[in-house]
Amino acid sequence: MNFSKKILSQTITQLCLAKEIDHIVISPGSRNAPLTVGFTEHPSFKNFSIVDERCAAFFALGLAQQLKKPVALVCTSGSALLNYYPAIAEAFYSDIPLVVISADRPKAMIDIGDGQTIRQEDVFSNHILYSANCLEGEEHQVFNETEINIALNLAIELQGPVHINAPFSEPLYETVSDMQVRPQQVPARTATRQFDEDLQPFLKQWNNAKRKLILVGVLPPNSIEQQWIDQLATDDSVLVFTETTSNLHHDNFISSIDQLIAPLQENGFSELQPELLITMGGMVVSKKIKAFLRTYPPKHHWHVDPKKAYDTYFVLDHHFKTTPALFLKQFLPKIEMAVSLYRTKWLEVKKNRLQKHTDFEAQASFSDFTVFSEIFKFIPDDLQLQLGNSATVRYAQLFDLPKTLTVFCNRGTSGIDGSTSTAIGAAHASETPSVFVTGDLAFFYDSNALWNNYIPSNFKIIVINNGGGGIFRILPGAKNTEHFSTYFETKHQLSATHLCEMFGFEYDSATNKAEVKEALMRFFNTSEGPKLLEIFTPSESNDRVLLDYFKYIS
Repeated sequence: MNFSKKILSQTITQLCLAKEIDHIVISPGSRNAPLTVGFTEHPSFKNFSIVDERCAAFFALGLAQQLKKPVALVCTSGSALLNYYPAIAEAFYSDIPLVVISADRPKAMIDIGDGQTIRQEDVFSNHILYSANCLEGEEHQVFNETEINIALNLAIELQGPVHINAPFSEPLYETVSDMQVRPQQVPARTATRQFDEDLQPFLKQWNNAKRKLILVGVLPPNSIEQQWIDQLATDDSVLVFTETTSNLHHDNFISSIDQLIAPLQENGFSELQPELLITMGGMVVSKKIKAFLRTYPPKHHWHVDPKKAYDTYFVLDHHFKTTPALFLKQFLPKIEMAVSLYRTKWLEVKKNRLQKHTDFEAQASFSDFTVFSEIFKFIPDDLQLQLGNSATVRYAQLFDLPKTLTVFCNRGTSGIDGSTSTAIGAAHASETPSVFVTGDLAFFYDSNALWNNYIPSNFKIIVINNGGGGIFRILPGAKNTEHFSTYFETKHQLSATHLCEMFGFEYDSATNKAEVKEALMRFFNTSEGPKLLEIFTPSESNDRVLLDYFKYIS
C-alpha cells in the first residue's frame, strides 16, 4: 500500500479513516492527485469516480442521506469547487453531512494569473458549518490537524457540510510506502439524548388549548414511535398535518394538506385556526399551509428540532432543542386530554374531500394529475421513493401513497438541480429498490447524472414530460406574462430516449391513460438493468385539470 508523499494528504486521509468517513466521491483532476492517491490506495475507503462535480456532489448527498454519516467529496482546484455549491446549500438546509475536500494552489500562487486558480478559502462561508483553510508545510502540522479535526467533528456532530481546503505544490504524484505522520485524532462528541427542560409552562399552554395543530415536515422514516403517533391520533383537540416527506402515517392524520384547505373560505379558516401550533421536521412543501398560518396565526408556536427553528409563520415563541421522538416521549405522558370537536370536525371534512377526490379521478381527462394518480396506484410496496422538485413533489402531496414507501426529496433549497444525482446516490447506498419520479426539466437539467458507473440494476426513473416547466402555468398571473413560453415555461420537444440509449437504460414511453397503465404494469417488473419510463402529457391542459380539481372538491 502506497501513500501520497504530501504530509497534508496523509493527515486528511488518516483522520477521515479514524472517524469512519469511508465513502469518498472523487472528481478526476491533477491538483487533487495527492488526495486521490491517498484515498484510492487504502483498502478501507469506498471510492467513487464521477466527472461532473455538480453531479458528484449530489450523488454524495444521496449517499449521506441514506448512510446517515458524512461522505467526502474530493476535487481539483479552480471552478471545479464552485460546482459543488448547489449540493452544499442543500446539505446545509437539509442537515446532511458532507465533507468537501478541495485541492488548491499554494497561497503564493493565488491572484498572480495562474491557470485553474481562484480564491477558494471560505468560498462556501454562507452555507457551511466550518471552513478549514489548511497550510502547506510540515511547520503547520499542528494547525492543520486542529482545523481538520474541528471540521470533520462538526460534520459528524451537527450533521451538515464542512469544507477543507488543502494547498499542494508540485510535484503532485510522488508516493511513499510508509506514512510519515500520525495525526492526532480528537474524537467527535457522542450526541446526547437527554431532554431535561422544564415543561410545566408548556403543559399549561397545551392543556388550555382546545385546538392544537401539529405540522410535520421532512422526517426520516421511523422517526417517531407508534405509541406516540397513536396518542396524537386519538386526542380530540389535536389535528396532525403530515407531508409526503414526513414518512408519518395514521388514518386520523391529514396527509393531503392542500386538498383539505385549498377550498376553504374565511369561516372555514377561522374554524381551523389553531390556538397552539407545534411544528416538527424539515422544510414544508405546501404554500397553502404557510399562507393560512401567516394569515390566521396561532397564539403560540413551538418548533421541535435538535438544531434550528425557523420562524416560518412569524409567531415562533419556543424552540425545543431535541428530537421529535424524545420530545413526545417526555411530553405526552404528562398532558391532560381536552374535550374538543376540533379533530372530529376536520376528519369529517377530510372524508368528504377524499370522496370528491375519488369521483374526480374517475372522470378527469388525461393530464399530469391522472398520471400521478396511476403511478401511485401501481407503485409496489416497500420501495424507496425519491421525488423531483417543483411540480412532482406537489402532485405527490395530493395522493395516498403506500405506507410502506420511504419518501425523500431535496427540500432544503427546493431546487431541481441534482435531483437525479441524489436519487442515484441514495439508491446505491440503500438495500431497498428505488424509484425516482421527476419532471422533464429537472431530468434534463441533471442529465449528466446518468454518466455514472454506480447506478444499481434495479434503479428506475419515471419522467413526466409535459414539454416545459408546467408548474409556471399554475402560478397566479404567470401565463399572462409576455414571452411566457420562452422565458418561463421553457417549451421544448426533447425526449429521454437517446439519453437512455447512450447510458444503457431500458426505455419505455406512454402518451395516454391506457398506455400509462400498460407501461406501469411492465415497468415495475424485474429487469437486468436500470429502466426509464417517459410519460408525455398535454402541457396546455395540465393546469386547467388541476384547477378544476380544486374547484370540484370544494
